[in-house]
Amino acid sequence: MGKITASRETLKPDPRYKSILASKFINCLMLDGKKTTAQDVFYGAMDELKKRVPGEEPIDVFTQAVENVKPHIEVRSKRVGGAAYQVPMQVNRTRQQSLAIRWLLMAVREKKGRPAHLKLADELFAAYNREGTAYTRRENVHRMADANKAFAHFAW
Repeated sequence: MGKITASRETLKPDPRYKSILASKFINCLMLDGKKTTAQDVFYGAMDELKKRVPGEEPIDVFTQAVENVKPHIEVRSKRVGGAAYQVPMQVNRTRQQSLAIRWLLMAVREKKGRPAHLKLADELFAAYNREGTAYTRRENVHRMADANKAFAHFAW
């Protein structure tokens, strides 16, 4: 497993929306310890979402977008007698969240040539509408799990 950090207990809500999820997201977005830059990108994206989804709080759009990207089931490799099976398994809540955040950021970082806050706004807006790279990723994971239902009895 990865390193266990105290981030859940010590995480402070972000300054603008008082949201734990937003501050987690900002931390994952941050590169080289540049938190201010990460916050600028995140809040820039929020301002952009405000224009695109009038009548909705941007933080709600963001939360819904992350919610839409969360996978409920994934495949994990399990070795049974020399053969490796892809076994579908439930995903626990913290992993759902970190996967969703990771996929959103991956999608944003793949796109090139535009300011980061615009790319982030695009991806969040797409995820909010159940489309876009990160959402497709989740659909593929679900499809894999579905295709390997036959091995579900190996789940442990």
